[in-house]
Amino acid sequence: MLFADHLIVLRGGGDLATGIAYRLHKAGFPLLVLELARPLVVRRYVALATAVLEGEITVEGLRGQRVDTVGEALALAPTGAIPVLVAPTLPDWSAAGMRPTAIIDARMAKRNIDTRLDQASLVVALGPGFTAGVDCHAVIETMRGHRLGRVIWQGAAQPNTGTPGLVAGKGAERVLRAPVAGVVRWQAAIGDSVESGAVLGHVAGQPLVAPFAGVVRGLIAEGTAVSANLKIGDLDGRNDRNACFTISDKALAIGGGVLEAVLTYLNVVRGA
Repeated sequence: MLFADHLIVLRGGGDLATGIAYRLHKAGFPLLVLELARPLVVRRYVALATAVLEGEITVEGLRGQRVDTVGEALALAPTGAIPVLVAPTLPDWSAAGMRPTAIIDARMAKRNIDTRLDQASLVVALGPGFTAGVDCHAVIETMRGHRLGRVIWQGAAQPNTGTPGLVAGKGAERVLRAPVAGVVRWQAAIGDSVESGAVLGHVAGQPLVAPFAGVVRGLIAEGTAVSANLKIGDLDGRNDRNACFTISDKALAIGGGVLEAVLTYLNVVRGA
């Protein structure tokens, strides 16, 4: 690996984080992904977080593998595989005898949960909820449009609108949300073509119905306990089944921004 001495830690392993991992991996950085014990990821077939529940996953040649300790993660990272560790909070790096070059907050919580400038030499965060120079060193714009993927070294990303960007003319309606709190059971699968009104599954017995005809691009893992109104699925009106199994343009754009931030830090700040 070209940058074997510069471990990059990704907090979150969803589809956007996986786009970041793809860019960084291709550039030669060893990686470590930190995730929840029960990931809430929707686009599971293009998310390294899926390795938590299934043991491993391969996304466009990028192989994620679940590990149980920081030691296992540090041993696996230099091999080119991506270790995925359940760690809701940051591990004790001093106990592992190392410190990552950069930490990327890719959890997309739209708020700062616990990210601080002092957590790594370079701390990068995605989207709204962070201010570069205050919470982190750099923020990456995540809103679709002209500024998507840009690196912000001072200030914040555009504020959260609460409305998903348009894809094939569909905005909020393409996001499938839990009608009530409960456990999710699916009748449809990722990649299925469905008609408007089709029952995709149930939450606590309440049906989840397709609002328009399209391809099921993402579904949260079967058996997940969810809160009411939580995003649990994604319907794509473009009728492109391949898009369900490949990293999105948005994820790659954001990944390019993170890669730029890391290389800028190494080249300008450290003079590497």
